[in-house]
Amino acid sequence: MTTTDSGVRVSVLGLGAMGSALAGALLKAGYPTTCWNRSPGKADGLVARGAEAAGTAGDAVRAGQVVIACLLDHASVHEVLDPLAGELAGRTLVNVTTTSPEQSRELADWAARAGITYLDGGIMAVPHMIGGPGASVLYSGSADAFHQYRPLLDLWGTSTYLGEDAGLAPLYDLALLAAMYVMFAGFLHGAAMVAPAGVTASAFAALAAPWLTAMTGGFEGFGAVVDGGDYTVEGQQSLHFSSLDDILAASSGQGVSTEVVDMVQRLIQRQIDAGHGDEGFARIIESIRHPA
Repeated sequence: MTTTDSGVRVSVLGLGAMGSALAGALLKAGYPTTCWNRSPGKADGLVARGAEAAGTAGDAVRAGQVVIACLLDHASVHEVLDPLAGELAGRTLVNVTTTSPEQSRELADWAARAGITYLDGGIMAVPHMIGGPGASVLYSGSADAFHQYRPLLDLWGTSTYLGEDAGLAPLYDLALLAAMYVMFAGFLHGAAMVAPAGVTASAFAALAAPWLTAMTGGFEGFGAVVDGGDYTVEGQQSLHFSSLDDILAASSGQGVSTEVVDMVQRLIQRQIDAGHGDEGFARIIESIRHPA
C-alpha cells in the first residue's frame, strides 16, 4: 500500500454500502485505513485491497487519527462511541451518519465535552458515486478539522464547508433531500398519468429528464424573488394562472391519485385566499413557512 504524503491514519466505523465506498476511496488514494463493522466479514473485501480489520470499535479508534462514523443512526453513534469517549479524546471525529440538525448539535456538544474535534458531514451521493463526478459532501462543525483534512475529504466528492454550527450540514442535507423526493414524486405522478395510454415509465422518463433539467434553471430566479421578498416582480406567472385544476382533472380522468398535485394546489390556494392571487408562484413559500 502506498502511504500518502500526509501519513494520516484513518479509521472507518460502519461498513454498509456507503461506509465501504468511503473506505475504498481512502485506500485507493493510499491512506492507511482501519475498518470496523459490528457484524464480521464486512471488511474482507477492503482487507484484500490493503485495509486493516479491527476486531473491536475501540481497536479501530486507537488506530486512527481521523475516525469516520458511518453508522445506522444517531442512537448507533452513541451506542458505539460513548464507551470510547476517552479513546477519542484528541482525535478528529467525522460523523457522516444521517442525523437531524439537533442530533448533530448534541453530538458536537458531547464531543466538545470529551475533548474530541467534531466535524459533521452530509453526503449528497449514493455509494457508487463516491469519488466520482457529481458526488458532494456538506460539512459543518470544526473549521480547523475541515481545512486540515480537506485533501482527505475531497477524495469522496466536492467538499463544501457551511460553518461552525454542526447542525448546518444535516439541515442542508435533509432540505436537499426534501426537494429531491418531491421532484421524484412529481415524476412518478406523471408516469402514472400516461401509463393508461400505454406509455411506459421509461418512455416518459426520456421526455421528463430534459424538461425537468431545464426547469431547474428557474431556481435562481425563485431564490432572488424569495430573498427580495417582492412576489410582484414582473415576469412571474401569477398564482391565478398557476391553478392546477386541469392537471387534477386529467389525473382523475386517468384514474390515478391526485395526492401529489393536491399538495401543491393547496399551497397555491391558501395564498389566493389570502389575497395574493396576482403575485408570483414563488409566493407559495409563505404557505410552507406558515403552516395552516
